[in-house]
Amino acid sequence: MIKSAKWPIALVLLLTGSAIGLYLGMVVGGAANPSGLIDVGPWLRWGTPATRIVFEIAQALTIGGLVFMAFALSAKSHAFSRAVGFVAFSAAVWALAGTGYLFLTYLNITGGLFSLDNLFFDQFWIFLTSIELGQLLSLNVLAAYLLALVVLLIRNLTSLIFAAALSLASLIPLAFSGHSAGSASHALAVNALGLHLLGICIWVGGLAALIISYRRDPRAELVARYSSLALFSIGLVAVSGISSAQIRIGTLENWFTTGYGQVTLMKTAMLILLAGFGFLYRTRFIAKLSEANSGFWKLITVEFLIFGVSMGLGTALARTPNPVSDYPVGDLTPAEILTGSKLPAEPGAWSWITVWEIDLLWSIICLALAGFYLVGVLRLVRRGDNWPIARTISWLAGCGLLFYVTSGYFNVYEQYLFSAHMLSHMLLTMGVPVLLVPGAPVTLIARAAIKRSDDSRGLREWVLWAVNTRYAQVIAHPLVAAFLFASSLVVFYFTPLFGWATREHIGHQWMIVHFVITGYLFVQALIGVDPGPYRLGYPQRLILLIGTLAFHAFFGLAIMNGQTLLLPEWFGAMGRTWGPTPLEDQQIGGAIAWGIGEIPTAILTLYVAISWSKSDQRDAKRLDRASDRSGNQDLAEYNEWLERINKGK
Repeated sequence: MIKSAKWPIALVLLLTGSAIGLYLGMVVGGAANPSGLIDVGPWLRWGTPATRIVFEIAQALTIGGLVFMAFALSAKSHAFSRAVGFVAFSAAVWALAGTGYLFLTYLNITGGLFSLDNLFFDQFWIFLTSIELGQLLSLNVLAAYLLALVVLLIRNLTSLIFAAALSLASLIPLAFSGHSAGSASHALAVNALGLHLLGICIWVGGLAALIISYRRDPRAELVARYSSLALFSIGLVAVSGISSAQIRIGTLENWFTTGYGQVTLMKTAMLILLAGFGFLYRTRFIAKLSEANSGFWKLITVEFLIFGVSMGLGTALARTPNPVSDYPVGDLTPAEILTGSKLPAEPGAWSWITVWEIDLLWSIICLALAGFYLVGVLRLVRRGDNWPIARTISWLAGCGLLFYVTSGYFNVYEQYLFSAHMLSHMLLTMGVPVLLVPGAPVTLIARAAIKRSDDSRGLREWVLWAVNTRYAQVIAHPLVAAFLFASSLVVFYFTPLFGWATREHIGHQWMIVHFVITGYLFVQALIGVDPGPYRLGYPQRLILLIGTLAFHAFFGLAIMNGQTLLLPEWFGAMGRTWGPTPLEDQQIGGAIAWGIGEIPTAILTLYVAISWSKSDQRDAKRLDRASDRSGNQDLAEYNEWLERINKGK
């Protein structure tokens, strides 16, 4: 039997590589040099990033370990309990190192001045509670302390998935702490950093959890499952890294002539080498793991050293000045003050297809949704099973529409035109779900995904668990889904949620998720192919649809006839010199909600009516077949019943 690598050796190599990468990155990038303004001294200059390295490694081991456990292990296995202890230890180190990094960050901001008087700690408290950077780092550290306690209470996969979700959510504050909201590329930078952190954590932490687990449960399936996670992580790291470099480096010359570009090249080389290791795993080692192949584990041990170098270089990059700045300078226009970007040109007829602003996060989501769906269909076809082509076309069209709404015309103009925002809303909540729901993704996953037999949960098991939870059963009920769909209009536009979703990047992302999910649940209740908690009859579906349509129309009329701006401090202060006035544009948006928003409703009505007709035809054919099998006995009994009635008269 093959013995896996020992995790203490791997951890030592990870820390050693991090120290090497940090030193090289700080020296080459220039962050090791004293600052020309207020130098904090060598202890803080080197101690702060060194503490951050420990904090990031522990965070990666915690998050990646939880994700690996949720995807690869059974809660009944010995490996599970061993991995729980390892992750709890990592979370504790993350919390302590994160606290230290938070304090050292404050000292860097204040010039390294430290004292034990009340004034110092009062100011530190203000940094934690009132300054954005302090708030974001505090949220991350708070999540680490909470995880250190929660992980010890994990006894099954259900509690594990909630801990994993909390750990993934802790990356959101870090993504926002890496880039100021005042720049033109704020959304792209935040998404790129968040995806980069996610990929690194799953990649590194998953590998550590694999070593811990394999010693107690030496099965090739664990390595294959980690390999799938690693492949996904490599893609995230590569795409997000390229996007971040595009923002911060700019020209090709800056890659070679600036410290930031040179450190980025070194980090890129490390990641390419790690990707090569992943290629070797999938093509050579996994299939031969049952043989005496110690080279596999030696390669993994070396991989930790390279991982450390890459993470050290990344930490150094965070302290290296960017060659390119996209912050507005000079006399700022109202649009630049509000959005960080210049006011775009007035949209024309061709703008609908020529104007793009790619949203990295949603581009990856759309690509993943389409890609995994096609993989599932291909697996069914190779197995000899049928899958209706109409479902595939509908699903891909829905993914394409979601990509267009989040990265095309609407992503450029919805900050400046309420009408563009409203049309985007209509497409997200009605257009996209009308195309996605007929694709029957849950049915496809249930049929195409490999079924686990070891009490662990893969994609198939987690999806089926999710759709059968009590919470999902409640919100997917047709009446609840219709209420959420209709009430969201009023709650969103007539509460502070609208302003939050307009001004804040996280609010905008929440808005997209909320609109798509509420629309999907409502459409699923009406025309869904996937199984649901409760199916209304076709007459009840039409009544529910008409009632929701009426509410939708009243909402559109209220906006169209309104004489007060819903968000005057934004749309009224944008300084737009073209197009209709803000109030006229808002009224146009109301007309869109009332008129154009009813097109998907008409499609749904037609779909329900056709399904009703087909259902009646199927029932009639079924009754005819039953009658034929019984020799028309049911017809004879019916005629006898009529004859008895006539005699009774």
